[in-house]
Formats: sequence, structure tokens, C-alpha cells
Amino acid sequence: MLIRENPLMLDGPVGQLEALYLEVPQPRGLALLCHPNPEQGGTMLNKVMSTLQRTARDAGYITLRFNYRGTGSSAGSHDMDLGEVDDANAAANWLRIRHPGLPLTLLGFSFGGFVAATLAGRLERQGVTLEHLFMCAPAVMRLRTEEPLPRQCPLTVIQPDADEVVEPAHVYEWSAGLERPHELIKVAECGHFFHGKLTDLKDLVLPRLAP
Repeated sequence: MLIRENPLMLDGPVGQLEALYLEVPQPRGLALLCHPNPEQGGTMLNKVMSTLQRTARDAGYITLRFNYRGTGSSAGSHDMDLGEVDDANAAANWLRIRHPGLPLTLLGFSFGGFVAATLAGRLERQGVTLEHLFMCAPAVMRLRTEEPLPRQCPLTVIQPDADEVVEPAHVYEWSAGLERPHELIKVAECGHFFHGKLTDLKDLVLPRLAP
């Protein structure tokens, strides 16, 4: 039976947020997905986001992806900073309130990697235990010391080795300087948008979700 995501509108900090929500039978966790740069056309329908959503679905996760403020039918205008993190926080709260007994995993791509990582740190400081944080081709240059990463949940960074948007060397340098344990995976002969490598991306993420 084909399971389709359900479109809905969530209450966000500056108005409603457009989202796609999927429930699965006997879920093992929750997955919140954060999309790439909206000023460069990034939305929740980006093909990397769709791949990550299907991967989480196939692993038995309830999924929620959403458009930041000013993107698609979401209210407001782009902040390109902590405003989008506030949007993600609202989406995470909606998901956690709806399913209070399930652990939360965050997955972010590009700009969404910054959003997911910053949100993960916030949630951990609020006492929320996260299951996993995935950062794919993450915009690490946007991270800031006053919004530190989580220290407890597993962290997986997946970086294309031929990324034409996020300089791989910046990600590798950032990874080398991280004081917390994490996993860095370099994807050879792969550009920022994982052209021709989406199956590889799924194969990397799927076994790292909860068995």
C-alpha cells in the first residue's frame, strides 16, 4: 500500500508554516527534515529532502518536512538566520506534542544543516533527548558559538567531496575542530545536490537510523 504525506499548515512564530506530514504504522521514531537555502530556491520538495524523507519513512519513522517562513505557502519573509531555526523549533514542538513517547531525529541539508544543528543544540539545552542529528553538505559557516551543537546525541556529517556550493575543506576543517564525537562521511565524486548519488545517500543514512 502506498503511503502518502499529508499536507497541512502549522502555527509558526510569524504565521502558518506549510508542511508535509506522514504517519506510519508502529513508528519507531520521529524525523524532522530541514530544507536548503530558500533564497536559492530551496524548499521542502528539494530532491535531497525527498530522499531523506523516504529513507526515514522506510526506516519506520513518522516524518515532517516544512517550508520556512516566506517559502512556498508559509507566512512571513526570509530571515536566513535564527528565524528559520525558530520555525524548525515550532515544527519540532508540533511533532513532539503529537507523539510524546517517540524519540526525535533531525536531518538537515545545506542551509538546513545549520538549522537542524542549531535546533538540536537548543532542544538539548531544554532537556530534550535527541536520537540522532544528520547534517548533509551542511552550511557550517553559518554556525555560531553562542548557539552550540548538542553534545549528547549521535552526530553524522555527510559531505560531498566535489561540493560546488559548500567548500568541502571548510566542512573538513570544522569537523577536525569539533570537540565532541561524531562521524564524518566523505562522498567521492559527488556534488552538492547529490546528482546521481541519491541512492548512495539513502544507503548511508538508512543503517544509521534506529534499527
